Amino acid sequence: MSTIMIVAIAIGILIAGLVAGYFIGRSGSAGGLQQRRLEQQIDELRSEYTRYQAQVNEHFVESAHMLRRFNDAYRDINRHMARGASRLCHDEDWTNEFALESNAQARLGRSADDPEPPRDYAPKADPEEKGTLAEDYGLDNEPEDTEQTPPRQ
Repeated sequence: MSTIMIVAIAIGILIAGLVAGYFIGRSGSAGGLQQRRLEQQIDELRSEYTRYQAQVNEHFVESAHMLRRFNDAYRDINRHMARGASRLCHDEDWTNEFALESNAQARLGRSADDPEPPRDYAPKADPEEKGTLAEDYGLDNEPEDTEQTPPRQ
C-alpha cells in the first residue's frame, strides 16, 4: 500500500470518528438537558412541599388559638349561668348539690374551671366492685349442682 492510500484511509477514519462523536455528543446533551429539567422539577416539588408544611402548621396554630378562645367563652358562659342560677334559684336541693360538687372538686385539688379528661371506663360505685376486665366478671360463685341430668337418648 502506498503512503497516499494510508493517509486517505486515516483521513476517512478521522472524518467518520468526528461524525460519530458529533452524534454521540448530541444525544448526551439531550440527557443533560433532561437531567436539568428533572432537577428543576424536584426543586419545585420541594418548595411546594415546604409551602404545604407551612400552611398545615399555620392552620393548626390558628385552630389552637380558636379552640382556646372557644374554651374561654364556654367557661365564661358556664360561670354566668352558675351565678345566675345561684342568684335566681332558691332551690335548696340545687344549692346543696352545687356545694357538694364544689367541695368534692376542692378536695381533689382542682377548681370547677379545670376540665376533666374524658374517661374510657365507667366509674365504679364501690371500689371493691369488680370491673368488666376482671377474669371472673359475670361468673357466679355458686356451687355446682351435684345432681346431674341424665343424657338424652
